[in-house]
Amino acid sequence: MSRGPRKSELLASSLINTMNHTFASLMDIWDELGIPEEKRMLRMEEVRDCIEDLLNRMIEEEEALKERIKKSIQNSKKEMAILCEELSLGAYMLDEDLTVLQMEKDLRVKLDCLKAEKRKRLEELRQLQQEDQDLCTELFVTPYYVPTGMMPTHQQLVELKEHIRVQTEEKKKRTLIFSTLRADIRICLSEMGRQPLSGLEQDAVSVDEENLSLTSENMKALQFLKDHLKQKKDSLLSTLNILKEKVQVLWSRLQVPREDLEPYLNMSTYPLSTSIKKWETELARLDELKKASIKDIILKIREELAMYWDKCFYSAEQRNAFSPYFSDDFTEELLSEHDEELVRLKHHYEKCKDMLDAVNKWESSWEQFLVLEKKATDPNRFSNRGGSLLKEEKERMKLQKLLSKLEEELKSWIGSWEAEQGCPFLFKGRKFMDYVADQWENHKLQKDREKQVRNPKKEDNMPFKTPVKRPALSCSQGTPLNKTRKLTGTSTLASTKTTASAKTPLPTIKEAITKKSGKDSVFNSTVNENL
Repeated sequence: MSRGPRKSELLASSLINTMNHTFASLMDIWDELGIPEEKRMLRMEEVRDCIEDLLNRMIEEEEALKERIKKSIQNSKKEMAILCEELSLGAYMLDEDLTVLQMEKDLRVKLDCLKAEKRKRLEELRQLQQEDQDLCTELFVTPYYVPTGMMPTHQQLVELKEHIRVQTEEKKKRTLIFSTLRADIRICLSEMGRQPLSGLEQDAVSVDEENLSLTSENMKALQFLKDHLKQKKDSLLSTLNILKEKVQVLWSRLQVPREDLEPYLNMSTYPLSTSIKKWETELARLDELKKASIKDIILKIREELAMYWDKCFYSAEQRNAFSPYFSDDFTEELLSEHDEELVRLKHHYEKCKDMLDAVNKWESSWEQFLVLEKKATDPNRFSNRGGSLLKEEKERMKLQKLLSKLEEELKSWIGSWEAEQGCPFLFKGRKFMDYVADQWENHKLQKDREKQVRNPKKEDNMPFKTPVKRPALSCSQGTPLNKTRKLTGTSTLASTKTTASAKTPLPTIKEAITKKSGKDSVFNSTVNENL
């Protein structure tokens, strides 16, 4: 499809027509005036020169404009390349089909956008660096480094923002730690009843949070101060507990009235230093009273010693080893020896308490087991029709399993304890497992003896008879031989019944067992064994 003439072409054509009409009008005027040809030529040359000069000047101006635009395009391209490199952008590709003016405008618009992006990045960098610098100064760490005079890349801005985020989280974390440490230090000083002495302690208890910067050195110093004060507090608590224990022991030994104890039992609100002074004063007062009644105190300590000896299963030899127990010279030295022995015994008991409880459990279970074992050999137990035999047998089996389990546990436990402590664990002066083995052995021997008593040999129960020779009898002369033997056996049995003790015959017991609990094979076998 053909395109019509442009407006500029139509306008040029119109200008040419106008000039033609103008020259025609000039010729008519010159004709009317009668201007000669030579002068007409001069006038026409002047018009031509004037028009040519005007057009030439117009062409020169347009050519100059063209050059300026081209030069501007080149400058814009160079500046565009620099900005793209600074902003880490790819090279801008210009459309070569555009006219010069379109190129210039396109480059100018793009260049303005890149300059705005540069200004935005520089301003963002300035703000981020200021925020990062403030955080790092407060935390005493190195700021994120961006070379001075260089345009930050997008990645550098992202990393700087991440650095600020991390430092902000670190600040929150340190602020929480600082607040916690300072609160703990205030509480610790308050509980001890002590005023802050050093500059760090004064800064720690100050309400002004700006006194201490959130540096790692200050955090370590506060942590060290807290640990140091905690150690002092623990030391004071230990001292106070020791004082309380000593005072309470003396209260018990001296039988101090209850009303005199009330002021000391309600001292939990006092600072530690004040409480220690009050308990020290009370201990000094009780020491004076103790000197006046030292004999009664020693006797009370001896009661405690006897109690702990029983708890620790001490033998007579172990008890006799503490010779001051038997002294009648009631002096301060004797009291001191008793106190030391009681402290040692208490420490030993607390160290072995779990094992001693397990040993005591074994001992009580063993006694119950022996009781049930004795009941199992009682012939009168079959007269009970309430089912108690089966219950007792189940209880006996349960105790036997419990004893076996306790022995295994104690064997392992005692072995570990002896290896750790480097000394044997004694029960009534002997190693416990040896004692257990002896108990089982003695029990077995006792059962064997009881079985022999219940089931004596037949010839031992029969009375001694002197053999008498009798003449041989034939079958026709007297009683048959098998009948004679039967009568002899009957006579012997009658004699045995007459001379034996009044016990229930074994066949009768077995019959009773079979009728009573024939369904329980385990119980029958156990009873038969006992019989």
